[in-house]
Amino acid sequence: MTDVQQRIDDLVKTNDLVLFMKGNASFPMCGFSGRAIQILKAVGVDARTLKTVNVLEDDGIRQGIKEYSNWPTIPQLYVKGEFVGGSDILMEMYESGELQTLLNGSTA
Repeated sequence: MTDVQQRIDDLVKTNDLVLFMKGNASFPMCGFSGRAIQILKAVGVDARTLKTVNVLEDDGIRQGIKEYSNWPTIPQLYVKGEFVGGSDILMEMYESGELQTLLNGSTA
């Protein structure tokens, strides 16, 4: 495992909720990242329990997260070490109620 992959693995495994995004929760720097934050806020995620990683600050992380998850786009949400998806998947899960169920035990 490369140094970047190890750093990503540590972030994912040591935080219950991790969102790899462009920008941060207070200032998303792309529409998809902004939508992911809005969805998480809508289901009651407290910003203090959400670890955000700004991929624009580290190109290694920006490329490495795509390899880590085998998912080509950002943002990417991880819950308790498991990859959940990007903003489109989060929206589908939110609309079906699945996201609320998944996060119910993770944000307490």
